[in-house]
Amino acid sequence: MALLSIIFVLVESLIQYPQPAGDGLDEATHRRMKERQEMLDHEMARLLQELEERRSGEASNNGVREGEDSVDGWEECMEVKVQESSDASEPRSREKEDHDGGKGESGSDGMEDREKTGYAGNEQGILLVDRIEWPVEDLERGCSVIAELMESLTRVFVDSVSNSFYPVPQEAIGVGCAFEGWSPRDWDGVYRVLVPLNPPPGHAFHLEPNSAGQVADRTFNVCVELVCTCEKEQVEEKPLCFLHHSQKELRREQKRSLLETLCTGSYLDVEKTSHWFCHLVRSSWLQVPQWHSWYVVFQPCSRSCRLELSKGSESLTVEMLFGVRRGDSDIFVSSQPTKATITASTAWAEMYAVAEAKFFRHIARQLPCESLHLKCLQLFTCILRGTGFSSSTWKTVVMHVLTTVPLSRWHRRAFARRLWDIMAYLDRCLQLTHLRHFVLGNERLPAEISLPPAIRGVVPPNLFEHLARDPAAHREARQAYGRLRFRLGVLLSSH
Repeated sequence: MALLSIIFVLVESLIQYPQPAGDGLDEATHRRMKERQEMLDHEMARLLQELEERRSGEASNNGVREGEDSVDGWEECMEVKVQESSDASEPRSREKEDHDGGKGESGSDGMEDREKTGYAGNEQGILLVDRIEWPVEDLERGCSVIAELMESLTRVFVDSVSNSFYPVPQEAIGVGCAFEGWSPRDWDGVYRVLVPLNPPPGHAFHLEPNSAGQVADRTFNVCVELVCTCEKEQVEEKPLCFLHHSQKELRREQKRSLLETLCTGSYLDVEKTSHWFCHLVRSSWLQVPQWHSWYVVFQPCSRSCRLELSKGSESLTVEMLFGVRRGDSDIFVSSQPTKATITASTAWAEMYAVAEAKFFRHIARQLPCESLHLKCLQLFTCILRGTGFSSSTWKTVVMHVLTTVPLSRWHRRAFARRLWDIMAYLDRCLQLTHLRHFVLGNERLPAEISLPPAIRGVVPPNLFEHLARDPAAHREARQAYGRLRFRLGVLLSSH
């Protein structure tokens, strides 16, 4: 282990050797720095190869395989044949029968048996998976508190808007990593919920795509239309119809349509809706049971409503987003801004977080080890942080691997192998500079996740498009992958 640590530190320092600056250096200096970098890269590859030969030798002496990183179904998933990497530093030892289509089901069964009984790295994986700790924040406790609070608020919301023509809040949906059961190192500690909004009586919502939005960053306008309520049956009395009653009658009843309150033109305005929603939450607070035990600080934002809850030494932050459902699907347009800057207050971003949270719940019900996939996410986003890959990238990769590797193989003894599966998937994506969006156009989603037909049929956007356009960024990502691969090998070898 001392040797591994020395190599680890040495290689880290070699990889992090500064790249030549673009300005202020003469040609001779550039040439010397380039030669130096090539020498360091060669030395890094040699050290990694030496380490791998040592580990492979130990594995062969025990009659087992170590660090295999094949992802079942990769070619089918990517719809392209991928040539095996010739990188000498990659820790892999493949066996032909693992990918032999002629083996059929027996081949899969044999692979699973080997994972359970003979795969080198099993013991290291078991030790490692048991030592991975969840964040200090008690996610289950926080999610439970937020869910109970939102349930209480929703009941008050319904009463508050029953005699008005404002949007009708529906049951809140927990979204984001906290409600999915994991927490990356860069998590901001905010529990996020989505509050779906239904149109009030006499109104209808229609979504209009915003042509300015990109495929992976799509925005919509929520068009508000008045609909006739004259023929609507009422037990007590007929409601006023915004289409057929006179303005005099409407003014006498002090009724204003949604178009006159929260819209800009004929479109629902995010900022006006946020202001109204924050006021609704504030006025509802003293009517929920939680106000007795929690001290609250309201932090209204331009596109959401934030609450800071505190009770003794315990504190929680919840951000309430609001959105409109696309038909009866699990896809919404929401007030949450995308990575791209949204300037128009009538622009609502398409949101896939509800579908992703539903996917994680679906997976958790079927895995032999319920939280193994979350442990994988925890390891890559926390323990092996600082390698240049974002939490959203890791989440996307892990979700794809969950749809390619049979769920029966996600057991504790296969933890190390699943880590290498995830690494292999990322490696192929970097080779091809192509990482597919998980929801858009994904035919592998479970049937219980409802998508609009228009989304199922789109070409999945490439989340690595920036790497395809920028060779320097792609080269940097490949170097980051090399560092990560080495660190994972050292981590597994030390347990």
